[in-house]
Amino acid sequence: MYKIGLFIPCFMNELYPKASMDTLKILESFGLEVEYPMEQTCCGQPQANTGCAKETSILAKRFLEIFKKYDYIVAPSGSCVSMVRYNYKQFLEGLDGFEHIQKNTYELIEFIHDIVKPEKLNVSFPHKVGIHNSCHGHRELGLASMSEKNVEPFSKIKDILDMVDGITFSKLERNDECCGFGGTFAITEEAMSIAMGKARIQDHIDAGSEYITGVDMSCLMHMQGLIDREKLPIKTIYIAQILSKGLK
Repeated sequence: MYKIGLFIPCFMNELYPKASMDTLKILESFGLEVEYPMEQTCCGQPQANTGCAKETSILAKRFLEIFKKYDYIVAPSGSCVSMVRYNYKQFLEGLDGFEHIQKNTYELIEFIHDIVKPEKLNVSFPHKVGIHNSCHGHRELGLASMSEKNVEPFSKIKDILDMVDGITFSKLERNDECCGFGGTFAITEEAMSIAMGKARIQDHIDAGSEYITGVDMSCLMHMQGLIDREKLPIKTIYIAQILSKGLK
């Protein structure tokens, strides 16, 4: 049996404990042995985004020491997984265990789709849902086909959601447009971030979405803030909260 190290992004630990617990429920429902190392902290992505290399290196080395003993590291965040897989090399290359965590750190839906490979899910969510393809999960982890490439359309996210009873999907005009969050971008370029977020939400509203879902709670947090401020007729829901419906 695989031994899973559950990595919960720092902001989710503080702001979205329900979504974090639902992630654990889903993994355990597949009969997996899951541990949550209490000494874990930030992956260092915000520090890396703002050029704080020394601080990022400290956090990357801490992540390595905590998680290298697990068969797989699973996180409910495409951007954090992308940080480990594609940006830790400059800080950890040559250290014991680096290649292991680089290869075996997975985003939740990616892990379910590629490693667990379930044939069915005993879950129901009778609502019309719009899928938000977050930039890191989409273009770095390859969770879905990119509109700028001439390839056969696919979506690992939709493949998993298709197993949910009663769910229907809205057809968006722009399947993989950025929501404008971008971590520190939302702070340094506030006006642009807000405009992008409003445009992304409007596309979902125009398509009749009841809910916007996705693999990055950070994107959903950004859009939910705009939804609440503008009192818009739509909600966001993290994908684990759909997949955990009915699980004890």
